[in-house]
Amino acid sequence: MPAPSPLGNPGPDHFGCQGEDRHASPHRPNLASNAPNRHTNGMALTISQPAHAIMLTAARRAAPLEACGLLLGTASRIEIAVPTANIAPDATRDFEIDPAALIAAHRAARDGSGPQVVGYFHSHPNSLTRPSATDAASAARDGRVWVIVANDAITCWRDGADGFEPLSYCVEQG
Repeated sequence: MPAPSPLGNPGPDHFGCQGEDRHASPHRPNLASNAPNRHTNGMALTISQPAHAIMLTAARRAAPLEACGLLLGTASRIEIAVPTANIAPDATRDFEIDPAALIAAHRAARDGSGPQVVGYFHSHPNSLTRPSATDAASAARDGRVWVIVANDAITCWRDGADGFEPLSYCVEQG
């Protein structure tokens, strides 16, 4: 596994989930502290390399529209990213995951034939790397993970009771 890249340098070439060298939101107040996240038991959220690549590719292909999709796995690991149709009335400024895809994923998780729905991803073609005002207004405050793809990189957020909380993450190769 390649050595981790420097903290705060999120990008498609960052791999490695060992030690304290993790990605953190570029808008986190103190990147150097990289405090453990209570939702992942002090560990960075882990994203499989295929899921990471799928999100980046979906954003590139959808531009100038917002890409969107589902994140499947466990509370601390995103195994699969599933791009879905963006059915928002104005997909240049907003996203809405196709309800049929969302219902099918929840049904598969419930009956044991598929992984859990961990959260959602979407792109910001305007290059904003943090949740927008529209994101904040539409958030359910349900603890799910939101991944935002912008500038060929990702940032991760927990949709918490008090709003979005930045999450550190690592991309696991293989």
